[in-house]
Amino acid sequence: MSLYFSVSFIFFGLISLQLPPLSTQEATETCSSTLPLNDLTFDSTLLQCVQAWTPQNYILRYAKTVENTWSFILSAPDANAYIGIGFSTNGQMTGASAIVGWIPTDGKGQAKQYLLGGKSPGEVKPDQGDLKIVNGSLKIESVSSRLYMSFQLTAELPRQSLLYAMGPAGFIPSSPGFTLREHRDMTTTTINYNTGSQSVVKGSPHSKLRKTHGLMNMFGWGILIIIGALVARHMKQWKPTWFYAHIALQTTGFLLGLTGIICGLVLENRTEANNVSKHKGLGITIFVMGILQVLALLARPDKDSKYRKYWNWYHHNVGRVMIILAISNIFYGIHLADAGSSWNGGYGFVVAVLVLAAIGLEVRKFKNK
Repeated sequence: MSLYFSVSFIFFGLISLQLPPLSTQEATETCSSTLPLNDLTFDSTLLQCVQAWTPQNYILRYAKTVENTWSFILSAPDANAYIGIGFSTNGQMTGASAIVGWIPTDGKGQAKQYLLGGKSPGEVKPDQGDLKIVNGSLKIESVSSRLYMSFQLTAELPRQSLLYAMGPAGFIPSSPGFTLREHRDMTTTTINYNTGSQSVVKGSPHSKLRKTHGLMNMFGWGILIIIGALVARHMKQWKPTWFYAHIALQTTGFLLGLTGIICGLVLENRTEANNVSKHKGLGITIFVMGILQVLALLARPDKDSKYRKYWNWYHHNVGRVMIILAISNIFYGIHLADAGSSWNGGYGFVVAVLVLAAIGLEVRKFKNK
């Protein structure tokens, strides 16, 4: 191989680290953060605080401020979506009453009580429910890229099974119906109002499918395919083992990636996500390029053929572009899912190791010429 191919492989590897958006800069908050609200109708110094939903950085502050009156403030990152907290008698969504808030384009926050009569959007009824909200206490505002939804309930003791939900990005309920779309993510917890302790009961019904989608694509397109490319480029001294290893890795990676794409299409259909068109388009492009690589293998000319150099150029560079797009789309998917720094950091570490390995192998290859 020429020096051009050595340099280009390293260049593509390094560029792939720069393309994906690793994460958005969301305003995080902890229970020790100062509450940036000044016009509350109750004494905020009385509030207890709990990390209500750690993966989404939901913070719940609450207190029994007067007899049979409980004050709440739910804060969450402003992700251009609605936020919600539900109060359930049995930990289930159906039959619970929820308070949902959002910031429309005019900047004037809106919040309503909803009756969660079922799991379809048509069964979630606005301005219904059995929560006794103190008149004038329900409001939501955006401060420093976070939403703060405050309200007061008349109750001797609020229900201890709490549901938290995050709406699909880019969707804001509007008049006249104020219909909600299915949440992007949710979790169910139980809380002890006296001690502030809570336990997670369950997460989103789509969380397993979402994780499967991410892991299959990550291991398939984003790890095994890359290792297979390294084997083909640097292990040819071990004939014919390198070839069978290359085929096995690429085939396994392709099948895992195909499984991930199918999971993604099912997930999009179930959640009616409206912000995944670019992610989906990139995924389909990667899949088509994977199919072209398989077809190229079937049409591979003999080593002595005058067309072999053109086939090599096509096969190698389509593979490189596919790897770049795959890495980029994996990071983009992590961003869309708000999966957090653990996913970004974990996969980023794997990509860094693979790039360093590629650089080391390229250096050794060049020195041995």
